[in-house]
Amino acid sequence: MQRDAKNAILLDMEKGRLEAFSDGVLAIIITIMVLELKVPHGDELKALANLRFKFLSYVLSFLYIGIYWNNHHHLFKAVHKVTGGILWANMHLLFWLSLVPFVTGWMGENHFAKWPVVFYGIVLFLSAVAYFILTKALLAAHGGDSHLAKALGRDFKGKVSVVIYAAAIALTFLNPWIGVVLYFAVALMWLVPDRRIERTLAEEEK
Repeated sequence: MQRDAKNAILLDMEKGRLEAFSDGVLAIIITIMVLELKVPHGDELKALANLRFKFLSYVLSFLYIGIYWNNHHHLFKAVHKVTGGILWANMHLLFWLSLVPFVTGWMGENHFAKWPVVFYGIVLFLSAVAYFILTKALLAAHGGDSHLAKALGRDFKGKVSVVIYAAAIALTFLNPWIGVVLYFAVALMWLVPDRRIERTLAEEEK
C-alpha cells in the first residue's frame, strides 16, 4: 500500500512537471509574439494601419496557442502516468509550437505573401501531427480501455484539421488569402468547446 501510494505521488509529480514546463513554454511563445508588435511611430490612426497585417497574424497565432494550451490542459486531466516516450512526444509538440512566433512574424511582416503563408501552414500541420503522436503515446501507456481512450474517441476534429491544413497549403499557391481563411476556419472550429474529457472524468467519479 505504501509503495503504491509513493508511486502515485511520483507519477503526479512527473505529470505536474510536464504540465508546468509546457505552460511556461506556451506563455513564452505568446510573449515573443506580442513583442513583435512594435509601437508605431506617430500618434495618428494611420500609423496603426501599418500594423494591420502583423496584428492579424498575431490574432491568428494567439488563437492557435490558446487552443493548444486549452486542449493540452484538458488532455492531461485524464492522464494517470507519464513515460519517457510521453515526455519526448510532448517535447516534439513544443518544438513545432515554438516555431509559431517565427512564421507569425514572417507572415505579418510580408503582408501574407505566398511562401510565409505556406510555411505557416506547414508549422500548423506538423504541430497537429505532433499532437496526434502525443495522444498515441498517452494511449499506449494507458491502454485502449482507459478513460483517456474513451475521452479521445475517434478524434474527428483532429483528423479533419490535418486535411484542411494540407488543402490550405496547396491552395495558398493559387491565392495566399485562401490559406489564411482556411487557417482561421480551423481555429474557429476548435474554439467550440470539446466536453469529451470532462464528461468522461465526471462519469469516472460517479
